[in-house]
Amino acid sequence: MRGFLASSIGVTCAAALALPLTPPAGAAAGPASSTKAARTVARAAEPDVPGSTQSLPLVPLNGNRTLGPTAEQGLPRQDVRRFSLVGVVWDTPDTELHGRVQVRTRETGTGTWSGWQDVETHNGEHAPDPDTAEAAESRVHGATAPLWVGDSDGVEVRVSAETHPAEPDRAGDAATALPPGLRLELVDPGQDAVREDGGTLPPATRNTTARDADTTTDDANADLAPLGATEIPELSRKETERELHALHAAELTDEQRAKPYIGPRPRIVTRRGWGANERLRDKKVVYTKKVKAAFVHHTGTGNKYRCSQASSVIRGIYRYHVKSMGWRDLGYNFLVDKCGKIYEGRAGGVAKAVLGAHTLGFNTNSMGIAALGTFGSAKPPAASVKAIARLTAWKLGLYGANPRGKTYLKSGGGNLYRKGKNVRLNVISGHRDGFDTACPGRQLYRKLGSARSTAARYQGR
Repeated sequence: MRGFLASSIGVTCAAALALPLTPPAGAAAGPASSTKAARTVARAAEPDVPGSTQSLPLVPLNGNRTLGPTAEQGLPRQDVRRFSLVGVVWDTPDTELHGRVQVRTRETGTGTWSGWQDVETHNGEHAPDPDTAEAAESRVHGATAPLWVGDSDGVEVRVSAETHPAEPDRAGDAATALPPGLRLELVDPGQDAVREDGGTLPPATRNTTARDADTTTDDANADLAPLGATEIPELSRKETERELHALHAAELTDEQRAKPYIGPRPRIVTRRGWGANERLRDKKVVYTKKVKAAFVHHTGTGNKYRCSQASSVIRGIYRYHVKSMGWRDLGYNFLVDKCGKIYEGRAGGVAKAVLGAHTLGFNTNSMGIAALGTFGSAKPPAASVKAIARLTAWKLGLYGANPRGKTYLKSGGGNLYRKGKNVRLNVISGHRDGFDTACPGRQLYRKLGSARSTAARYQGR
């Protein structure tokens, strides 16, 4: 993360417990070094909470000794407890990782090892704005993007520092030092239960009555759906307009009352619907005045997931953001899967202006929408782009914003715009418009023009 950000948001992580990592039954014995790894620290699962996080310190590797002890770190191939999502974190959020992170994983059941997969280094572009109360908390870590690898019980990782030509009077290339305290995070999002009809049920909804849910589920969506609901139903255009007048009458301009430009409310899976464990996050929710813009992201988790696994992927990202990176909650306000299903992200209410941690410097008066996947070279599914258009047509319409228009946001500080600068942006922008990053990937970024036009059409413009 950039030097101007000394600290960031966090929640109290569970105390680290020294637990042995028991190899899965029937797994092949790993190298001798796996015995040493079995003595590393793993975070214990919270009582009665599905899922867990293993945190394994990286060590210097034998190769590239000429580049120095901090030039290459990792872990040799070894047995671990089951996990599905992986990432690398380090101690200091204001230190960037300049180099390459790669992992190999072993599929549970088959024992098949994957090839090497790249993990996005994700240097600082997702974070709370500087000088906010959220950013002032000190338990956050630097981190790569998380990578979804599926049900796995073995792992190998290598982190290589970026090299650059040596000075004329020195021999060999020089390597940038890797950040301190590198650790491999292995996240188990918890297994979905299988229903009698063959469908799945997220962990948080198992064996829980509606009354039980009322005591644990955020009621910020109570005006839109019953407490404990797993989804907020879609509405017709007319129903959405009536709801707008009923819930936001005092905030509407005369123009909005006469002609409300708003898209039909889409179906949204609630946090309870995808199995969020509300005990993980900080209970405090911060709101801004309005939603003037939407920033589109990709999660960088790869595209090797089935739509039926989307809830598990989101639970993995949620746990990674909170337990591994130290954030208060999931950073994005919404997520969209490859089949076009929309999910509630950060808690606080889908219709409200919830302050997220998605676009460093521009979280205030905006929302972040993350497409599940990686879209640098892969094209985003049409269903995902349509879902982004439907969501923005509705949510931006609640605040009178034109998806095809421009707006001004004041920068909170970043690597593109100085703090305090009023920046003119598209109402629907890509992450890279507010921060120097590849996100949301070249292929998804190319589709934003189509999303703007479609969203405006949904609004009746």
